Amino acid sequence: MAIYLDNAATSYPKPESVYAAMDRTARETGVSPNRGGYRQSLDASRILFEARESLAELFMVSDSSRFIFTHSATESLNLAVKGLLAPGDHVVTTTMEHNSLARPLHEASQHGVALSWVSGDANGYVSVESIVQAVTPATRLVAMTHCSNVTGALNPAAEIGSILKERGVVFLLDASQSAGSVPIDIPFMNVDLFAAPGHKGMYGPQGTGFLYIADAVNLKPLMVGGTGGGSTELTPPDDLPERFESGTLNIAGIAGLKAGVDFIASRGVATIQEHELFLLTRLVEGLSSINGVTVLNTNLAKPRGPVLSFTVNGVDPSLIGFTLDKDFDIAVRVGLHCAPLAHRTIGTFPEGTVRVSPGIFSTGEDVDCFLAAMKAIASGKVRETRL
Repeated sequence: MAIYLDNAATSYPKPESVYAAMDRTARETGVSPNRGGYRQSLDASRILFEARESLAELFMVSDSSRFIFTHSATESLNLAVKGLLAPGDHVVTTTMEHNSLARPLHEASQHGVALSWVSGDANGYVSVESIVQAVTPATRLVAMTHCSNVTGALNPAAEIGSILKERGVVFLLDASQSAGSVPIDIPFMNVDLFAAPGHKGMYGPQGTGFLYIADAVNLKPLMVGGTGGGSTELTPPDDLPERFESGTLNIAGIAGLKAGVDFIASRGVATIQEHELFLLTRLVEGLSSINGVTVLNTNLAKPRGPVLSFTVNGVDPSLIGFTLDKDFDIAVRVGLHCAPLAHRTIGTFPEGTVRVSPGIFSTGEDVDCFLAAMKAIASGKVRETRL
């Protein structure tokens, strides 16, 4: 059976309840929400409401209507950036960003938005001081990742959010690698815009995501169209969440996302975090003992998510990934991980790294098999045999 260690890209497998919820919704509900007064449509609308309520409970938010469903974290981040910024605004971001945030910000900078890049350190951490120093009286937004998808560095979002609140600066947090794996209290962290995908640590399917919008933040919709309500006007409704949810939503996918959130609630985020960090510790210690392997961000005492990157002297990461898949049936991620600026920051550009990311369903045996495979690859035995 294959060993899957690429949960930072997409969690797999999903809890059985996720598959069951999607199948049941597609078969038994199967219609559009907010598009009719008949029972099936009302059932679909109820699924959306209950999914929002589950998200609000998980992230300690009192008003579930502040959660907007999207098709991905990428859409959520584009909505946040393009819906907020205007020419003349100043934005602070970091060099550790995934392209899903870096590209919309770069695009904004081509249309009159001033953009400042704060560098992460060699392990991918961004300091509070460096963010604060980059903020000016013209700063409208600080947009940054919570957890690096390359090194797993978990940034001090609560401390940054507290300072930004005092200064009246909007705080956008990309929680793609932390939501579901790290305990998060959005109001406590003073986060104004919070984006995450459904298909990673939230255990939902691909094609789902969400954006939390604080009450004080006014965004323009990314797109407009039919919402099922307010149909007398040519302008979109002002009320949330309908203002930002034009078109027919992925109701089966959102049912699966709700089941994923409920799975997290039943296990407890702290329990999930403990399991993933236990496996990560095993990975760090095991890889660090192999000659020729360089592990990034090995300080396990610092806050981090369940993501680990490494290189092997003289071996291209793509060859390692290919060999792990072909000869050992182990799935990992190699390359630049859609974060070229992060790899420039930590010194692994342009080849990138091998990334390993265990999940809640990963086991100690999975890790041991992976470490045994890496010992063989690093020693050159596998390459010699194949050549």
